[in-house]
Amino acid sequence: MFSKATANFIQQVDPDGSLIHVPRINDSKQLVPMALIVKRKSSWFWAKTKYHPTVFTLSDLLVDKRQLLRPKLYETEFLTYEGTYGDKLSGKLETKAAYASIALEGQNVSKLQSSFGKLKKEELDVKELLNDSIERQVDMQHALVKQLEKRNDVLAIVKERIITSKSCTITQAKKGHCSFQGMFGLLDLLGSPGKICAESTNKVEMDSAVALEIPANTVIAYSILELEIKKNGQFDICLQPGTIGGFESDCLPSDSLNTVDCGKNGQEKILLTALQYETQEKELSPLADLSEPTRHALFKLLQEAMRDRTALSGLQCELDVFCSGETLDTDQDDMDGLIADSHIECSNSTSGADLNATHLLVSAMEELPDETLSLLCESPADFLEAFNMLMCRLRKSSGPLSIQRLPVPLQDTKVFHLAEQLLSSTNVVLKKSAESLWMETDDEGEVLFLLLCLTIQGLCLLWSGNK
Repeated sequence: MFSKATANFIQQVDPDGSLIHVPRINDSKQLVPMALIVKRKSSWFWAKTKYHPTVFTLSDLLVDKRQLLRPKLYETEFLTYEGTYGDKLSGKLETKAAYASIALEGQNVSKLQSSFGKLKKEELDVKELLNDSIERQVDMQHALVKQLEKRNDVLAIVKERIITSKSCTITQAKKGHCSFQGMFGLLDLLGSPGKICAESTNKVEMDSAVALEIPANTVIAYSILELEIKKNGQFDICLQPGTIGGFESDCLPSDSLNTVDCGKNGQEKILLTALQYETQEKELSPLADLSEPTRHALFKLLQEAMRDRTALSGLQCELDVFCSGETLDTDQDDMDGLIADSHIECSNSTSGADLNATHLLVSAMEELPDETLSLLCESPADFLEAFNMLMCRLRKSSGPLSIQRLPVPLQDTKVFHLAEQLLSSTNVVLKKSAESLWMETDDEGEVLFLLLCLTIQGLCLLWSGNK
């Protein structure tokens, strides 16, 4: 509830700016000026970067702690904010295929009202901070530094924060019902090694009104400056927008590349995204090793799920929980009615790769536009195989593709038109002349195109296996 309110606030006042919303009210105490933030990039190129506050400040990491960094703070009035947001969600999915069956039905109406009142902004004197930090060094033996080096995370400091000036309220009213059944059939289908103790059906009816009173001086948003830390402990504060920080290393691991946050030009962004795509494509390969009945059952199940955005999102949420090994409680706040009371204990068995591959495929599908999903769920398997072949050739081609390399099924005018529609739904224009074929798109379309490639590749692996 607090996270939704702060996210809505950012969307309204700074949608394309540098402000980051605070997802948990407990983080507020840690978000002091110069507090250290861990910026963690996902290995999935489309996933958003996550920010984790720490209990340390920049001064805590320096070798010489006798002289603390205490730059000036500027406090100004920001704005007065009140917002009301409503959601109405409904969906129904019923499918049975081989060993798996899923039934999902839900209706949910919610209204969220945020009354943050007058907000103020606190901002570091960056010039003074730069002067005071000259020739200072980070203790490379600090426990936090050593842990982050292994993961290739990025350290940043809080530059500014938006805080409440007095106590305020967030209220949410919900009314709806939900039932979810059959996720465990999917887990059995994939041969999950997890031990599951739960009822097969969950039904929830809710009619609730919740009010949170937020105290004064609560941080609801903040911005950061990333740190570039060298092996000898010397560090630079990244001042230019889009500049990436991190720890100096002998080589740049492929999983550290992130197109969403990098300040590269368009061609370099596409290159980085394509490199990450290769990694995710390999992670789908366990799907081809499933038995044929299992693959076809999962194929049909996912085609049904694509018919309803709510059902697909619910499936993705369930897989998030099962793949992470976390406990999912029947909390009426954050699941939008898609509630399952379950617990899984994951092992390192190789069959876990099947579930992770399914999770990757469903997560890629969920990022696609509604129009794309609508076209995909109606597409027959033979078309998907031909379309997958075309996209692989287009993706790997350095220039226009010879018309002779067009897969035979796509030489039919109606079938080719369906391929054009699918690509158009992801902001990709497919063009054809008498002798060649090529596509045109922008940076956003390139990412959607690669997500579509992943989705089609995964579906084809399920249908055809290792041909």
